[in-house]
Amino acid sequence: MNSPHQHIHTDLPKDDSPILVEVWRGNMVESRHRAIAAVVDADGHVVKAWGDIEKPIYGRSSIKPLLAIPLVESGAADKYGLGDREIALACASHSGEPGHVDAVKAWLAKIGLDAGALECGPHYPYYEPAAHAMLRAGETPTRAHNNCSGKHTGFLTTALHLGDPIAGYIRYEHNVQQRLLGILEQMCGQNLGDVPRGIDGCGIPTIAIPVGHHALAMAKMADPKDLSPARAAASARILKAMSLEPWYVAGTGRFCTDVMRVTGTKAAIKTGAEGVYMGALPELGLGLCIKIEDGNGRGAEIVMGHLLRHFGIIDAAQAEQLQQSLQPTLRNWAGTEIGSIKPAPALSETAPF
Repeated sequence: MNSPHQHIHTDLPKDDSPILVEVWRGNMVESRHRAIAAVVDADGHVVKAWGDIEKPIYGRSSIKPLLAIPLVESGAADKYGLGDREIALACASHSGEPGHVDAVKAWLAKIGLDAGALECGPHYPYYEPAAHAMLRAGETPTRAHNNCSGKHTGFLTTALHLGDPIAGYIRYEHNVQQRLLGILEQMCGQNLGDVPRGIDGCGIPTIAIPVGHHALAMAKMADPKDLSPARAAASARILKAMSLEPWYVAGTGRFCTDVMRVTGTKAAIKTGAEGVYMGALPELGLGLCIKIEDGNGRGAEIVMGHLLRHFGIIDAAQAEQLQQSLQPTLRNWAGTEIGSIKPAPALSETAPF
């Protein structure tokens, strides 16, 4: 397995973050999104890059596929009879639809726990119809409704399997988080013991890692040729689960879900807060990381969609099917078309179409 201190190989200049996305209203650009983006192979060679890809960022929820590795690699998933649905949930930022919440509760029951063991805070579902239904019924959300509840259930499952205490599993010092820190070091090729860190929305540590090295970690999942057999198998199983159960990774009307339904096992992509997006392309052995500088997620989706088209993951017919996701039409409250969001010239000039 590759050790920390792995270098990213690129001769590309470290320019300021270029404008990669434009928001049009009428015949004028109203807003612009600057971004850093990297496409890297498992050897650390940079295939495409925009901006300073050595700039550290918090990967936020985009790194969940990496955080699911111990669940599979340790044997915990097999011990508790987990399938693609649960492994997809371990990678999810789900919308809190009833099917998501029920699946998390069923998984917790498999390991002898309930939502009270989760250390993420409760919030109403992101999916508005589900939130409205709860409000009409006078129901309040539980921790199982948290978009990260699947990831947390994965942490609990691994802790139980390995004999770790379950209380305090979100703390940086806990075995669960230290194990994950080691995996991030190995997969990203970085020593992470003395880098900036914060607390994510769900309470776990979030670690600062350069954009290019986040992409490297995803490339290693996509092309696990240098990983141990157990980690290679875990990586393949995680990416496959995301691709086969995309609704459990996000939910109804979500970009992740809609794109993976169309691309199948050719891509496993994952959104994160503050304009981060990552992906693994198993057929090409590539990893992707995108960071929108102003933190707006809409920009990250446009860049991700464009890169998937550029690398042939989405063909012309599929692009037509995903038109509203790849280049959204903007409408006002009356339904009138008033603009669009699309790639800026610095991004669209890379397109072979």
